[in-house]
Amino acid sequence: MVDHQSDALDGIRSGLTYLVTPIFVIADYPSRSTEAVAGFFASRSSMSRDNETLRREQLLLKAQTQKMAVLAAENERLRDLLGSSRKLEDNVLVAEIIGVDADPDSQVVILDKGKKDDVFVGQPLLDAEGLMGQVIETGDSSRAMLITDVSHSVPIQVNRNNIRVIAVGTGKVDELELVYVPHTSDIRIGDLLVSSGLGGRFPAGYPVGTVTQVIHDTGKPFATVKAKPSALLDRSKHVLLVFTEERALQRIEEKR
Repeated sequence: MVDHQSDALDGIRSGLTYLVTPIFVIADYPSRSTEAVAGFFASRSSMSRDNETLRREQLLLKAQTQKMAVLAAENERLRDLLGSSRKLEDNVLVAEIIGVDADPDSQVVILDKGKKDDVFVGQPLLDAEGLMGQVIETGDSSRAMLITDVSHSVPIQVNRNNIRVIAVGTGKVDELELVYVPHTSDIRIGDLLVSSGLGGRFPAGYPVGTVTQVIHDTGKPFATVKAKPSALLDRSKHVLLVFTEERALQRIEEKR
C-alpha cells in the first residue's frame, strides 16, 4: 500500500516539475533578454568607437601619404633645378617666390632675394623647365616680371631651323604670341622655341615655349602664332636668378 502511494506521489512530483519548469523559463526570459539587448548595444557601441578610431587612423595615414608625396615632388623639383644650374655653369642664385603682384593686370612675382644677394634689375629668371622673366625691381626682396606680361618681350628662335622672332606676353599665364612673323616663315605647331641670346638679356638656348597655333590669314600682313610657355609660371616655387659672366666674376672678386 505504501509503495503504491509513493509511486503516486513521485508521478505527481514529476508532473508538477514538468508544469513548473516552463514558468521558471518564462520568468527568467526578461532578465536574459535585457542582458542580451544590453550586450548588443554595448557591442554596437564598441564597434562604433572602433570604426571611429579606424576612420581617424585612415585620415591620418592619408594626410601623411599626401605630405610624403608633396615632399617627394618638392625634392624632384629641387633636383631638376640643381640640374638646370649645372647647365648654366653654376652662375646662378636659387630664390623662392614668396608672393605675386596685387595688380591683376600684371604678371609679376615677388622673390625672397634682393640687393644684399647681388640681385640686379634686368637679371634673368628661370625655373627647371624654362625661361620665366626678369627682375624689374630690387630691395630687401625683388620683383620679377614674367614673360607673359603684356609689356614683356623676349628674342627667341625656332630650335628646328633657327628662325629668329620676338615673343611677347598676352597677359595670360599660359600663352605667348610671336609677332611680325611673315607668312613664308617655316614655323609649325609643336616647334620648340628657345632664347636666342640677342640683346644679352637672357642666356641663349634656354626653352621659352612650344608653338600651339599657326594661322595664315591672307588679309593680314603677318601670321598669327601662339605658344605655350615652357616654364611653370603659375606653379614654380623655387627659381634661378642667372648672373651674366661679368656679374659672376664681379661676385667672385668681392668674396675674395
